[in-house]
Amino acid sequence: MHRFTQVDVFTDELFAGNPVAVVHDADDLTDAQMAAVASWTNLSETTFLLRPMQPGADYRLRIFTPRRELPFAGHPTLGSARAWLEAGGVPDDGSGPVQECGAGLVRVRSTSRLSFEAPPLVRSGPVDAADLAVLTAGLGVDEVVDAAWVDNGPGWVALLLPDAATVLALEPDLRSLAEHELSHAVGVVGPHPAGSEVAFEVRAFVPAMGVGEDPVTGSLNAGLAQWLVPAGHAPSSYVAAQGTALGRRGRVHVEDAGETVLIGGDTVVGVSGTLAV
Repeated sequence: MHRFTQVDVFTDELFAGNPVAVVHDADDLTDAQMAAVASWTNLSETTFLLRPMQPGADYRLRIFTPRRELPFAGHPTLGSARAWLEAGGVPDDGSGPVQECGAGLVRVRSTSRLSFEAPPLVRSGPVDAADLAVLTAGLGVDEVVDAAWVDNGPGWVALLLPDAATVLALEPDLRSLAEHELSHAVGVVGPHPAGSEVAFEVRAFVPAMGVGEDPVTGSLNAGLAQWLVPAGHAPSSYVAAQGTALGRRGRVHVEDAGETVLIGGDTVVGVSGTLAV
């Protein structure tokens, strides 16, 4: 029996964010068992807390979608940190846990809400015309303000659309997107009108990972901030909405602190118990 926690992330209200399933003390589980649990929960991600292997880490995290393992993901990072803290975990430095994962060491800050320091992008830069044509066809969009690779592990490529209304109106051809390798993780973002509660509307499409649309996505929002702020498309601090099209109310708090980008959100523990695996 393993301790099991399910945490709703990027929300202060249960059922309004993006849930992650967390299996504690998972060092005895095989890769096949982890993959089977992730397939069974059928959430966008299921994570496994293990003893750290790198100096300076408080725990090691493995992250699985229903179809494959990821080196890094955002809402699983915050949700797993909350689960680890709820289970009695105490960070070595007292300020917040340090997570070891496929992307290296990721520091989670614990203040009024949890936030993680965005890892560096493994691919950035403009999207070439041929790739952009595939993406716009699959998404069904005619006008794109800008586009860039913002990949920090899952494979994100992002499109900036004219406004939030255009983002919310999208009805993408998910089968078409899933057929193209470059379209396995596509993010779209558009600004809300000045004076709105939030600055941007974000959507994430990941059909090849077994998830059509992800409700709220920390890794995508991290990559977007590392692109939009330096490019002059966004201020250094803002709040993005995500999940609206799915009936969720995700809120992602972004702060470009100069040397690092912080991605924060509220977390709510929804399920606590044990898992037989």
